[in-house]
Amino acid sequence: MPQVSAIILTFNEERHIVRCIRNIGRIAREIFVVDSFSSDRTCELAEAEGAHVVQHPYINQAQQFQWALENLPCSGEWVMRMDADEYLTDGLIAEIRRKLPDMPQDVTGCYLPRDVIFLGKNMRHGRIAPPKILRLWRRGMAYVEQRWMDERCVVKSGRTIVLNQRFVDHNLNGLSWWTDKHNNYSNRELAVEVGGRCGLFPGAGGNGLAGRDRKKSRYYRLPPFLRAFGYFFMRYVCLGGFLDGCPGLIWAVLQAFWYRFLIDAKMYELELNLGRKPSAGELKQYMRSDLNLKVN
Repeated sequence: MPQVSAIILTFNEERHIVRCIRNIGRIAREIFVVDSFSSDRTCELAEAEGAHVVQHPYINQAQQFQWALENLPCSGEWVMRMDADEYLTDGLIAEIRRKLPDMPQDVTGCYLPRDVIFLGKNMRHGRIAPPKILRLWRRGMAYVEQRWMDERCVVKSGRTIVLNQRFVDHNLNGLSWWTDKHNNYSNRELAVEVGGRCGLFPGAGGNGLAGRDRKKSRYYRLPPFLRAFGYFFMRYVCLGGFLDGCPGLIWAVLQAFWYRFLIDAKMYELELNLGRKPSAGELKQYMRSDLNLKVN
């Protein structure tokens, strides 16, 4: 089987890191952990599992992973990205082992379907299909879109395929952690949405990302606050989120009325403080001081 190098970004992931390393170690010959100065035992545990641990200051996910691609001494023919709270299913491991040795040379990347486990329940409904994410590519053939939100890895050239089996996002932290994380996500999405109006950030575009941007553009053309209700109705009722029981209800409510509604509330607050279309300088200062984002 061709050699695989795995890269994991971490910050205070002692709850997940051993599970992740042992899982990806079933197909990877080397594992790199890029840590942003964790205060828990993440690095100690990773090193004990045989991973190569390096420290690098964190700005955002996109910049951190691009730094990893450009600076880590990966020797594998293939590179795989993993988050610390993720793991590959047995079926996906078997599929990678079976298909990678005979992969055509013009195939430079593999998209993997992702499942999410929330409150112990696999969220099978509330979406059209499991998202497919580029997580495995030939070394040197991918880069990360430099975005504050919804960053994706993109192949530079060649053909991509979609594998059949799935990997799993299964975070073991509680709802307090989840809401805090999505509060931070709301800051980033607010910055991207308002920054796009002010010309602060270039458009993402390219390689399948434009479609996602168009969907978000249509969403943000809907009336503020009311669009969060529409989002809930679509995910929970039209797409069958109710079929996932109580976890499905909690998931839909938090996604719509904690995360999406919170973005609108913060947008309203920003417009009260700075006006509907602030200057780039005003917005940068607001992002640094109020949103706690490290913007140059």
